[in-house]
Amino acid sequence: MLVVVPTYEEAANIRPMLKEIIGLTGCYDALVVDDGSPDGTADVVREVQAEHPGRVHLIERAGKQGLGTAYLTGFRFARNEGYTYVCEMDADFSHNPQDLPLLVEAVRAGADIAMGSRYINGIRVLNWPLRRLVLSYGAGVYTRAITGMPVQDVTAGFKCFNPRVFEAIDFSRVKSNGYMFQIEMTYRAWRKGFKIVEVPITFTERTEGQSKMSKAIVREAALKVWELRFRDLFGRL
Repeated sequence: MLVVVPTYEEAANIRPMLKEIIGLTGCYDALVVDDGSPDGTADVVREVQAEHPGRVHLIERAGKQGLGTAYLTGFRFARNEGYTYVCEMDADFSHNPQDLPLLVEAVRAGADIAMGSRYINGIRVLNWPLRRLVLSYGAGVYTRAITGMPVQDVTAGFKCFNPRVFEAIDFSRVKSNGYMFQIEMTYRAWRKGFKIVEVPITFTERTEGQSKMSKAIVREAALKVWELRFRDLFGRL
């Protein structure tokens, strides 16, 4: 299994995160895709690499190139290396590494994508202000209304993929690069008939570092959901 973790200024979180991932039962490897973090995130990753040869991988990119392209870089690496299961997660412990086996098991049981969902069977979010929770939950209502996609947590960034999903999706046609990337990848997989399962997890707001969420990201997602739907309607997806 490979866990892809994109980073930008996550030096405070990345060492304990990597230790937890590679410490899981079942041989989980980690790939960090770092966008030139000025706080030395990549240096910390290299230290962990030296301690655990072959278990931790690092791809360094020049400057902030975006969440979507970071994940696609990681997915290409996983595909080229022949990993059987590929997971994605945040570096800040908002996703609990101990939940990774739940997602992998769901894919083993027949799902093509298993999503760690904050909103399936109730709301499981800790330490978020009400405004942030309403915004996130409302994004799901908004996206489902436009796309018809039967997914509760549309912006979930905690997932496990069967690599056959990557074989079916042309990465060069994926246009989103912020948090909208999560919606687009799930939508493309759903439209191709892949089985998507939501697994309940508890999401905890970061305690170290700063959130990457911004008003620009929200605006991008609100507009690009329509763009995604229209591209699909006109056969340009």
